[in-house]
Amino acid sequence: MSVPSKPLRHFLSLLDLSSEEAHALLQRAIALKQDWRAGRCYEPLRGRTLAMIFEKASTRTRVSFEVGMTQFGGHALFLSSRDTQLGRGESIEDSARVLSRMVDGVMIRTFAHETVERFAAHSQVPVINGLTDRFHPCQLLADMQTFLEHRGSIRGKTVAWVGDGNNMCHSYINASRLFDFQLRIATPETFEPDAEILEAAGDRCQLFRNPEAAVQGADLVVTDVWASMGQEGEQNQRAQVFAPYQVNEKLLAKADAQALFMHCLPAHRGEEVSAAVIDGPQSVVWDEAENRLHAQKALLEFLLV
Repeated sequence: MSVPSKPLRHFLSLLDLSSEEAHALLQRAIALKQDWRAGRCYEPLRGRTLAMIFEKASTRTRVSFEVGMTQFGGHALFLSSRDTQLGRGESIEDSARVLSRMVDGVMIRTFAHETVERFAAHSQVPVINGLTDRFHPCQLLADMQTFLEHRGSIRGKTVAWVGDGNNMCHSYINASRLFDFQLRIATPETFEPDAEILEAAGDRCQLFRNPEAAVQGADLVVTDVWASMGQEGEQNQRAQVFAPYQVNEKLLAKADAQALFMHCLPAHRGEEVSAAVIDGPQSVVWDEAENRLHAQKALLEFLLV
């Protein structure tokens, strides 16, 4: 049986961390990034295995966790729903009981958030949410690290979310609580974030219909695709509804002159963001993507070492 070397912790949403832990984790991610670039070898997970369960396709999540485990001296095991009994009807609970006796941690990228909650409830090892329809907390660690590297503390700053009130929006709402910034959410009617998640953030978050009002003077502007995985059938309808919410040069000009632009990727140029913005001087999306590796290494160290 694999036995954790510290009290069992899961990372299913950002709020599984305290504010102090979250800030420390970002600093650790930056330090690990510096060590990696300097060629320093650090292998705290030698002989340890992370199981990676994918029910949704992935580029950044799979590569960053797999490379992170390799750099830490460990091993990442890729499991798709097509290749495991979980995809053939074995219960989530039974899969958790079996896997957690063989591996040291489990990362799950799936649709329903209930899946990771049920898995974690029956796991003997840490479970990490690699993305669900409700939250994408690993991406927010990378986003917060990227802002910290480029502009310093995000505390007291203004962030504008433009687009769908989706899992990324929900995680930005949680981030506003942990990192103490103001979040303006510009989204069409009926596409608002979950009311309970929004209410819990109190006066840190405001809803807007007008994206220009939300972006005015913002220090960070963020967007995401208009139709997420599983919503492909809604693409045409969503394209019409969200057309006024494209982050283009005109909209970004409403933000602070030093504002940064972020996108979790993959991006659709000409839809949610113009090519001029995502490939422009205010865009930090490539740093943001790279930081998935470093932030998640800090997270793996926090949970497993």
